[in-house]
Amino acid sequence: MGLFDKIRAGLSKTRVELETRFTALVHGYERIDEDFLEALEETLITADVGVQTALALTDSLRRQPPEEKLTDARAVARLLRDRLRELLPPPAAALQLAGQPAVVLVLGVNGTGKTTTVAKLAAHLKSQGRTVVLAAADTFRAAALEQLVLWSERVGVPCIRQKSGADPSAVIFDALAFAVKRNADTVLVDTAGRLHTVANLVEELKKIRRVIERQHPGQPCEVLLVLDATCGQNALQQARVFHEATQLTGLVLTKLDGTAKGGIGLAIMRELQIPVKFIGVGEQLDDLRPFDRDAFLNSLLGIDDAD
Repeated sequence: MGLFDKIRAGLSKTRVELETRFTALVHGYERIDEDFLEALEETLITADVGVQTALALTDSLRRQPPEEKLTDARAVARLLRDRLRELLPPPAAALQLAGQPAVVLVLGVNGTGKTTTVAKLAAHLKSQGRTVVLAAADTFRAAALEQLVLWSERVGVPCIRQKSGADPSAVIFDALAFAVKRNADTVLVDTAGRLHTVANLVEELKKIRRVIERQHPGQPCEVLLVLDATCGQNALQQARVFHEATQLTGLVLTKLDGTAKGGIGLAIMRELQIPVKFIGVGEQLDDLRPFDRDAFLNSLLGIDDAD
């Protein structure tokens, strides 16, 4: 199964729902008027696109209504795709890795697939010829340390860790020193799966960032938040809090191989203007892929390449 097919399969729940509702809209309204727009807003909100993004889309239609009558569901989908392109941040390079070593800080709450994503990122970067060091800074869960060590052995990259309960900043300090000594060009930091509602844990993330900045000015060059695409509006709240605390540079959407609605990715990108940089479409090491905005929109809205 190719990448486009995997994305389409993962977003099938939203796509089928939207196709059904778009068809009902076309048959239920003769033109794009206020009633149509209100029905469209409701449709988008049920797809986890988010209230603000749904309002932004319909406001765009109010300001600049389409020139032609929408005669079928595909026409509605194409119109929304075009307007979403205008509302979302422009496509971004997968990673901006600068510095020696380049430090990538990976955040996310428990259960999002964060540690697995770190391993997949390591495999991806290694395949591009980069030398990678993992920092096991999730010291609050012994299982997380063991999991990352196992992944590091599978990928074939070193993993720097300390005992469970150690200061995460100390682990990161050691990992950066190790990378400099070994002339490694990339350090991937796996942080604890912190609940975004716990203030002291968010403060710990700020401390981690300060330690990195002191040891290597200009780092981290990337701060990625891993989000479970099935979580809906809770993922948007997570992104808001983490962005305020750490100034995110990108998102990773995981679990797009199941029953994800996926529309929440659009809400986060539009509201925070943070690009999605990778998507997870499976459990294998090569199932983390650079994000393709148009392929994602087409898959979400049920648009074929020929459209």
